[in-house]
Amino acid sequence: MNTGGRRTLVAGVGNIFLGDDGFGVETVRRLAAEPLPAHVETVDIGVRGVHLAYQLLYGYDTFVLIDATARGGAPGTLYLIDEAEPGGIEPEAALLDGHRMSPDAVLALLGTLCAGTGGTPPRRTVVVGCEPASVEEGIGLSGPVADAVPEAVRLVLGLLDQDGAPPEEPGRALLLTDERNTSPC
Repeated sequence: MNTGGRRTLVAGVGNIFLGDDGFGVETVRRLAAEPLPAHVETVDIGVRGVHLAYQLLYGYDTFVLIDATARGGAPGTLYLIDEAEPGGIEPEAALLDGHRMSPDAVLALLGTLCAGTGGTPPRRTVVVGCEPASVEEGIGLSGPVADAVPEAVRLVLGLLDQDGAPPEEPGRALLLTDERNTSPC
């Protein structure tokens, strides 16, 4: 597979035993069933945030993280958060809790790993998040979050297109905000 060196990782994260926290896992599962460009790899990371940080050392140009993302919107609201934008993901000190690493903790750990190994982080990092209704114990997504999954798949597919422009649909908020990502997982 020759992709001219261009590699994209799309990772779904979350705990399927905590209701809507399984949004990322379900979205990447459905995305994997779609025809994707040869340079795109999809992976269900689940709760293995440390594993994700190590996987990113393999040299990806673009990283798309799909996660339940509590930012105060209505349940099912989709968010597109670009690390490079003001107020995007702000990596802080890496807290090594292998089962509860937020996107900012994964990126902080990746920064530490890159510094120690001479690796290079992805050129672009984007989070596709969904406002959860509930992250209490239980299997299955709430109605609003389940309804957002197909729209999230379309959003990611739009990001993977050559122009990178996300598809717009009326009636669904697609927010690029200046608030910090406070993912429950």
